[in-house]
Order: sequence, then structure tokens, then C-alpha cells
Amino acid sequence: MSTLTDRVSADLKTAMKEHRELELSVFRMLKAELQKFQADKGVSYELSDDDVISLVGRLVKQRREAAEQYKAAGADDRAESELAEIEVLDAYLPAQLSAEEVETLVRETAAEIGAAAPKDMGRVMKAVMPRLKGQADGTLVKDVVMRVLQG
Repeated sequence: MSTLTDRVSADLKTAMKEHRELELSVFRMLKAELQKFQADKGVSYELSDDDVISLVGRLVKQRREAAEQYKAAGADDRAESELAEIEVLDAYLPAQLSAEEVETLVRETAAEIGAAAPKDMGRVMKAVMPRLKGQADGTLVKDVVMRVLQG
């Protein structure tokens, strides 16, 4: 078991004991998603911290998109609920890089693989995303790659 998986279990127990309802529901959902992910991979599959980070990143992205849709529809209370869940989940993600740090990494990667035009975007994204490992939002990375490759 990964240390993040153990941390989720410990945080779930703490939230249960301290009757923190928001955190309790988020941790239960996260634990269920982790169990589903592990079941999909097979009985003997051991979850790694990278698996947990990847899954949490997906859940944060889903909630961010849902919050935007709720705000657009005028359901601000639902949007706030989604944003509150994101705050709980963020504790399991590595520190996020700034746009400048992402740009530096993108420029280095593009130079390494010889990418210089927008048509090379796929190659750059494929090379840079594993290096970031959850430290930057994919949309930010895509925007930076396009800006760097366009000039």
C-alpha cells in the first residue's frame, strides 16, 4: 500500500471521530474511488502514490468543472460545495508549480526533443506531462506549450 492510501484511511478515521461532515464525505468518496481503481487493475495490484495523485488530480478537475457549471447556472451554493471539496482533496496533491516554472520546463523539454513549431505540440505534451507528475494543471501546460511553440 502506498503511504498516501494509508493517509486517506487515517484522515477518514480522524474525520469520523471529530464529526467533520464535509471531510468525511470527501474521504469516503476518495476511498471508494481508490478501491474501484484497484479493483479495475486486479486483485493483486498495489496502489502507488503516483496512482493516488493521478486519481486525486482527476477528481479535482471534475469538481472544478462542476463548480464552473454551477456558477454559470446560478447555483452558487452548489459551486461553493464543489470548491470546498477541492480544498480537502488538494492536501493529497504535490505543490503546484507556477506558470513560469512550467514554462521553463516546457522550454527545456522542447529543446531536448527538437520541437519548434505548433505541429510538435503532441510530442512536447507527451514528454513534459510525466515530468510534472501532478504538479501542474493540464490546461495550464497546454497553454504554455502552445505559447512556447508559437514563438
